[in-house]
Amino acid sequence: MPTIFTHEFNTPVYKGKVSFNTGLFINGQFVDGSNGTTMDVVNPTNGKVIASISEGTQKDVDLAVDAAEKAFETTWGLNCPGNKRGILLNKLASLMEDHADELSALEALDNGKAFNLARGMDVAGAIGCIRYFAGWADKISGRVIETGGDKFTYTRHEPIGVIGQIIPWNFPLVMFSWKIAPALATGNTVVLKPSEFTPLTAIRVCHLAKEAGFPPGVLNVVTGYGSTVGSAISSHMRIHKVAFTGSTLTGRKIMEAAAKSNLKNITLELGGKSPNIIFDDADIEQAVHWAMLGVFFNQGQCCIAGSRIFVQEGIYDEFLERFTEKSRSIKIGDPFAADTFQGPQVSKIQYDRIMEYIESGKKDGAKVHIGGERHGSEGYFIQPTIFLDTNPDMRIVKEEIFGPVSVVIKFKDEEDVVRQANDTVYGLAAAVFTKDVNRAITTAHKLKAGSVWVNCYGVGSPNVPFGGFKQSGIGRELGEYALNHYTEVKAVNVNLGMKMM
Repeated sequence: MPTIFTHEFNTPVYKGKVSFNTGLFINGQFVDGSNGTTMDVVNPTNGKVIASISEGTQKDVDLAVDAAEKAFETTWGLNCPGNKRGILLNKLASLMEDHADELSALEALDNGKAFNLARGMDVAGAIGCIRYFAGWADKISGRVIETGGDKFTYTRHEPIGVIGQIIPWNFPLVMFSWKIAPALATGNTVVLKPSEFTPLTAIRVCHLAKEAGFPPGVLNVVTGYGSTVGSAISSHMRIHKVAFTGSTLTGRKIMEAAAKSNLKNITLELGGKSPNIIFDDADIEQAVHWAMLGVFFNQGQCCIAGSRIFVQEGIYDEFLERFTEKSRSIKIGDPFAADTFQGPQVSKIQYDRIMEYIESGKKDGAKVHIGGERHGSEGYFIQPTIFLDTNPDMRIVKEEIFGPVSVVIKFKDEEDVVRQANDTVYGLAAAVFTKDVNRAITTAHKLKAGSVWVNCYGVGSPNVPFGGFKQSGIGRELGEYALNHYTEVKAVNVNLGMKMM
């Protein structure tokens, strides 16, 4: 019998008790893993175990695929009209709204992000995403193509079938919604693996999906490790598409497994080392606010983090002074404190990785302007860190750190900064701050990135596509563009009058 997770929250921002089954969610039921083993979930504020959840295996992925295939052929896919799929997705969104505080508390508990930020951004964003794609569910259509009077030709956009999805730990609920919403809206069934570090909201939403009335097997969640469950999903011969968000290194492995198995369709949203460009004529106060948010939001654990901050020489000193003051004002601490902005890093592994990067920056000769050390004596907290006097060959300039670490770099002119900004293997995001609209647009067009913000940073919407250039990924999440990755296009040619002689 799977473990029941029970926790009493008695905090300044949320008071309540949660209790739910933490088994694998397969065919509409919560079950133990095939091996009967469990995984510990750790609270990153203190390193203590908060729950033990069922550990899935390759056999469990097989069982989930069996259930997903059966649902696709009987109760979902082309057997369930789009308007009904949309109704169910909207029911799920409404249930998530009813449980928004609980979901926010679970995000804060196993991820470490501030409750108030999780409530206002993550949970609200996840609900909005599901509602957006619910609206698309009955609008998936092909078109008629003119091919002559004696032939009628049209296209259909049909669901692919069983979709495998693997999501990261930095935005657990947001990534869950980004993955399942377009897949289910287009009629596919899902086998999803959440991160072993942050599985609680995915499991809890499965309870809500069952309550909403999704048929058994439509949504399956198999918790486990990447080397077992993740590998089984990416190489499974009866999964016909895999969608992954995570590191570029792991993305390569998934792409290889997809190719070596059944050449499955893939979408990959991977790493970044995003440039944030601030010109002399920028509104400095606004640039400082957005730059702080762009690099330190979510403890710096953002694929789009604007961790390379390029400041034009005319305002460099003033910007640095203000940015330093703003960064020092960040409230670090308990995710359930009302004024916390930065919580702990998600795990000891991630904490150690970030601290190793900080040490490499010091050894390479970069100047630690502020931070660079542990915060407090318990948990995985790191001070917001700013490096100066860097060069392009340093690891802290080239590699994705995924933590509260930035480099501030002086530049001379537009040609100089565009060259530096594009000097990276990544191409996920970028930003430009200037009051000159011509400069803003021309610079944005020169940057090799999938998303470019002008006079803001990280602002998103479910109807706007998201994805990267170069080694930041393949394909697009969100918006109408995402739907193309979850359907197959079929051309139907009907003879209206052609005769064979």
